[in-house]
Amino acid sequence: MTQYPHLFAPLDLGHLTLPNRVLMGSMHTNLEERGDWSRVAAFYAARARGGAGLIVTGGMAPNAEGAVFPGAAGLFDVQDIANQRRVTDAVHGEGGRIAMQILHAGRYAYGKDCVAPSAIKSPISPFAPAELDEAGIEKQIADMATAAARAREAGYDGVEIMGSEGYLINQFLAARTNRRSDDWGGSYDNRMRLAIEVMKRVRAAVGQDFIVIFRISMIDLVPGGSNHDEVVQLAQVIEAAGASLLNTGIGWHEARVPTIATSVPRAGWAWVTRKLMGKVGIPVITSNRINTPQVAEDLLASGAADMVSLARPFLADPDFVAKARAGRAELIAPCIACNQACLDHTFQGKVSSCLVNPLAGHETELLIARADAPRDIAVVGAGPAGLSCAITAAQRGHRVTLFEADGQIGGQLNMARRVPGKEEFHGLVDWYSAMLAETGVALRLNTRADAAMLQCFDAVVVATGVLPRSPGIPGQDGPNVLSYIDVLRGGAEVGPRVAVVGAGGIGFDVAEYLVTGESPTLNLPDWLREWGVTDPAEARAGLAEEGAQPDKALRAVTLVQRKAERPGRRLGKTTGWIHRASLTMKGVKMIGGATYERIDAQGLHILRNGVPELIACENVVLCAGQESLRDLADLPGEVHVIGGADVAAELDAKRAIDQGVRLAARL
Repeated sequence: MTQYPHLFAPLDLGHLTLPNRVLMGSMHTNLEERGDWSRVAAFYAARARGGAGLIVTGGMAPNAEGAVFPGAAGLFDVQDIANQRRVTDAVHGEGGRIAMQILHAGRYAYGKDCVAPSAIKSPISPFAPAELDEAGIEKQIADMATAAARAREAGYDGVEIMGSEGYLINQFLAARTNRRSDDWGGSYDNRMRLAIEVMKRVRAAVGQDFIVIFRISMIDLVPGGSNHDEVVQLAQVIEAAGASLLNTGIGWHEARVPTIATSVPRAGWAWVTRKLMGKVGIPVITSNRINTPQVAEDLLASGAADMVSLARPFLADPDFVAKARAGRAELIAPCIACNQACLDHTFQGKVSSCLVNPLAGHETELLIARADAPRDIAVVGAGPAGLSCAITAAQRGHRVTLFEADGQIGGQLNMARRVPGKEEFHGLVDWYSAMLAETGVALRLNTRADAAMLQCFDAVVVATGVLPRSPGIPGQDGPNVLSYIDVLRGGAEVGPRVAVVGAGGIGFDVAEYLVTGESPTLNLPDWLREWGVTDPAEARAGLAEEGAQPDKALRAVTLVQRKAERPGRRLGKTTGWIHRASLTMKGVKMIGGATYERIDAQGLHILRNGVPELIACENVVLCAGQESLRDLADLPGEVHVIGGADVAAELDAKRAIDQGVRLAARL
């Protein structure tokens, strides 16, 4: 008897039955663009083997002008069909089902040949689109139908039509981007016309015994977006036009509301999908920030949706479904929604992977094989680098002992999880604990390893992490000066006015910790109010008329940095704006280009543009970088140094975990 009866209930689509209610949602991985189709096939095959009920690929362009960037993958010719056939054969060989997403980027296309309903430039692209004429519109419809037919020829079980997230079809739907006065614009009936025609033509091209998902924007989160009645109207006509399933899209890419970052509450958008339930007769899929089997089960059991879409959780753990079915949810590597190795990589032109699981996207290159000759290995330091190395080495059959001077595992993760909006790090530490037990790693807490303890091991891995770097400010030894460790781990008393020295990732985290009371991430109504989101039945596109309404900040905080640039500029590519916006809403002052003069009882004295300035405060918190702690690096014998002990650069868990896994793979 499964713990998740609704999650593992079959879903009858008429011509076929899916084995469970789990959709692996679309993610652009940049794998297809590498041209190594065995690598693409291995990526999707692993997720099929892990039990996903239905997989949706990353977006495939129907033509050159609709590609998200020049050279992006699509189904353009016979060779493309042959390449895609390698993917579908691999998935079917593992007993899986897979649909290809057809994505026309419209004005979001990062190229000079982009097209749109109206010649209105996107705020997130440097290229102004050309307005489509009647012949151009017909070409886009025909090309999408042709792509669907080619997908069927390539062996796909279905297609997903991308009609959300602000891409071309969504651009036709919204008055914000559709200023036309012909039969393709003006009234909502006219603005829906492209979506309906695409749906009809795709269905005609593929026949009835083929899955066609329509990705519908349930809440646009941009001025001039659709309201709820329009969404329902569209859903009903799309059903009538032949859709098999409706999948939920949340927000446009240019929206100023977070939709999938870690600070978004779990299942934080399922309430929007629930509003469509009962309004259509085909299954409805809910999405965004669903990262555990229990969250998914609860949504299905409560009637919020007929199916759940999980995308990045399948990067973190391709065996998500299999482990849930086996009753071993504690062993599912958790998606923490950090975006660091997935979306950030996508927008940097890199292969998308996962901070928690560096094997994602590297299935043919990073192999974890049983060791020919198991060895005795010591790992010193139970932070993310040491944990990942110890667990991976043990999975390979090595006998691993993990030494940790603290009374708990986690290292710097134990500070991250105290930051409001980063509660997912609790689950990551719990998973590491479960995996240590599962793999048989011998854990020695409260043990500061020394040369004598380590001399009997065949190899030693030094993962001892970092220490705070001293910024060398006169007066920094005063009683009013704290380090970020004092604040995030020591629970130090902090006064009502604070200067934070250093505006990197740690400085931003400390500032968030100091200004936030109860974390809105743990309370959905509070979070929606903080970001100015309301019911799209009450306000168009779900944007509250009164705007963002965050709680009053607990303290007056000033972030200061030496670099003469905007503070937070070097934060994550897809999440940095969220951190900056969150602190700005709470009145945090940010100063760049400062020279630190001294700290005294009055506060922090700086020079800015040669002018003396006092930041009056009760406390100064130092977040001025780190230095590697590598006392054991020079031991005799085979010694490897990883993580912060190797390179002290912010608190880079992505690099640390990747280093740990890759080292263990070759030990």
